[in-house]
Amino acid sequence: MSEASGVATSAAQRTESDRLVKHGRIRALLHRPEIGAFAGMAFILIFLAIVAGNVVYNPLGIKNNHGIISQLGIISIGACLLMIAGEFDLSIGSMIGFSGMCMALMLKWGLPFGLGEATPMAAFFITLALTLTIGWLIGTIVVRSGLSSFIVTLGFLFVLRGSTEVGFRTFNQGSTQISGLPDFKQTDWFAYLFGGDAFKWVFDLLFSFGWNVNRSGDQWVPGLDAKVGWWIIIALAAYFVLSRTKLGNWIYATGDNKEAARANGVPVNQVKIGLFMFTAFCATIFAASQVFDTNTADAAKGNLKELEAIAAAVVGGAILTGGFGTVVGVIFGAVIFGLVQNSVFYISWIDGSYYRVFLGSVLLVAAFTNENIRKRITGGI
Repeated sequence: MSEASGVATSAAQRTESDRLVKHGRIRALLHRPEIGAFAGMAFILIFLAIVAGNVVYNPLGIKNNHGIISQLGIISIGACLLMIAGEFDLSIGSMIGFSGMCMALMLKWGLPFGLGEATPMAAFFITLALTLTIGWLIGTIVVRSGLSSFIVTLGFLFVLRGSTEVGFRTFNQGSTQISGLPDFKQTDWFAYLFGGDAFKWVFDLLFSFGWNVNRSGDQWVPGLDAKVGWWIIIALAAYFVLSRTKLGNWIYATGDNKEAARANGVPVNQVKIGLFMFTAFCATIFAASQVFDTNTADAAKGNLKELEAIAAAVVGGAILTGGFGTVVGVIFGAVIFGLVQNSVFYISWIDGSYYRVFLGSVLLVAAFTNENIRKRITGGI
């Protein structure tokens, strides 16, 4: 073989190898659980840019959208991790209302047992201790009794919602709403962590460039809601746990085949109980953000949020049978639902009721897509 023909053969082999590598990368990308959610998010972003870009993507639109997206994102991450482990929690929404009630009552009437005035920090951590205990109780009942988490958490959905209404009426002079609390975020640093502004430097920079300016020539938007920062922190922590730690492997193994996982030394029960406590933690963060931002609490807070959180997780690539899903996917899912939910304020010709139609339709499409991707990855198992 001549030197020229050898070089040609080598070049052809390299070209074929590069083609196979590229083809393999595309195939791997199409098998990612979050690919469908990414495509849906891209479509929604482009659609809103076309029909209402001047209000969706101005400073106030960005702030409002991120506020809704981050609230849903916080609880949907908790729901996603629990679903990966093969369980789900229908009590998240009721836990939000219950947490908000506990904090607001203490901030208005003082600490339990006459222990004095409640600071925002004390109200939050007492509430968190209570909600984590409830999360532990839910998880323990599920793993000890063998009952479906659907039944157990459905029961706690009613228990917590009823307890919230009873608590308001008993300790708040018959009213199921507290309004007009002091604006603690103006005077207390801890309350500001939940109700203040985040990424102010970004919006200050935009103002200096003349973009974040209102009609009076002043800075239009001071920053994003603090809950956006909490969403980012929780998302990064969850991503690190799932992709970089032994606990992440345990979560996937528990949802994929709990008996095989238990046989290989995975503490299945502890993993599930811990994740129920994590969903309670996420609900408490959600509630604290609402209370310290709006200075109000209501027995109806969090209504149906458990279904939206589960829907966002499914759209993001999770499946109800467990062992499948990613944090990146659930972020995309939260963005989709947050944008669509808020779009009714920007697009006057869309009836707000279509949000529920969209939610149900996307959920069904995502469920079929996720199952198809899972079967392709596992070879139809």
